[in-house]
Amino acid sequence: MVPFIPIDGVTLADCVAMAKRVGAEIWKRFGVPVYLYEAAAIRPERQNLEYIRKGQFEGIREEIGTNPARLPDFGEAAVHATAGATVVGARKALVAYNVFLNTGDVEIAKKIAKAVRFSSGGLRFVKGAGFLVRGMAQVSMNLTDFEQTPVHRVFELVKREAARYGVGVVSSEIVGLIPKAALEAAAEWFLQVESFDSSLILENRLAAVMGGKAAVGGLRAGVEPFIEQLAAPTATPGGGSAAAAGGAMAAGLAAMVASMSRGKKAYAQYEPQLSEAIGRLAALREELKAAIDTDAESYNAVMKAYKAAKEAGDGGKALVNAALREAAGVPMGVAERAAEVAWIAEGLRGKTSPMMASDLTTAMALSRAAIEGALANVEINLGSIEELSSELPAEDSVFVSRMRERAAPLKAV
Repeated sequence: MVPFIPIDGVTLADCVAMAKRVGAEIWKRFGVPVYLYEAAAIRPERQNLEYIRKGQFEGIREEIGTNPARLPDFGEAAVHATAGATVVGARKALVAYNVFLNTGDVEIAKKIAKAVRFSSGGLRFVKGAGFLVRGMAQVSMNLTDFEQTPVHRVFELVKREAARYGVGVVSSEIVGLIPKAALEAAAEWFLQVESFDSSLILENRLAAVMGGKAAVGGLRAGVEPFIEQLAAPTATPGGGSAAAAGGAMAAGLAAMVASMSRGKKAYAQYEPQLSEAIGRLAALREELKAAIDTDAESYNAVMKAYKAAKEAGDGGKALVNAALREAAGVPMGVAERAAEVAWIAEGLRGKTSPMMASDLTTAMALSRAAIEGALANVEINLGSIEELSSELPAEDSVFVSRMRERAAPLKAV
């Protein structure tokens, strides 16, 4: 099972696009049939995972080739010989939430679960059952959308239903993780705080300031530390990190343009392409952000290799060459990802609002700057490999040639 869950800076629609892309790749690469579920479901009935799982694996294996309702969304009508089949979907965060009662009568827990769960007339987005745990009756629940059916509302209903049977609530527990927003909503509910806003929470305010989202300091509060690091008289972060940052900003701009056009009537015919672009740009943005630090780390590794080589004598060349190959590979990855961002951004013209054409132009310019800067870093490291020895080992010679072959088409973007 592969669920995509929006956490921060990503929407459920983004996760749907990623789920469909991954589902197609799983079939293409591994030959495992894929079913899409929840928000990514192509068939309405498959929004419920239980529908797909009906009959368990044996049921799918027997009917996948004969029952049209069992046909996978990606792949042939036959399970994989060893891996079977899988499901890929997009959904909101699931909260596993249990409430303990001051009774050992599990039948009471089962009756309360029946009253609370949606399938038997209870709260929407709640699944529940009753169990005996540590000698106490437990109402065990999964909350599939805590925003529409919040935890505190579920707790209050369980408590009221328990009172009908003359029992009370001892405690509740969270199994696994829970989104912070769910606890913030519960705090607002039970404390009855007037005009409550999540920005009143100290940690949220600090995170907003550090991330450049708060009014105090404006947007520059988030980007200024990095700019000052670039300006500092130290070798890192340098041009490679700046190139990665430029590529990440380009991906962010292009994603913003696609996101603001998706869902609007004028661009409804392009919604699949926009969703796919948003999903891919999200992945590229994360990879490019990670490369900001990776580039600096690779440079530092080269410096350490040069120092170690002095002590190793003739054998030190291999250490330095290995570090230089890594240092060339990082900016090459940046250039290739920035090129993909540029291609996606160019493809958004005509499918997005013309009012945002300047944003796409900026994204393209940032992408090209990232490519040029990254390739310059690639070349300087390749040059260092060549200078290290008049006769390159075959491995290094092939590496240099292949890297320049990869760089050639990127220069034309």
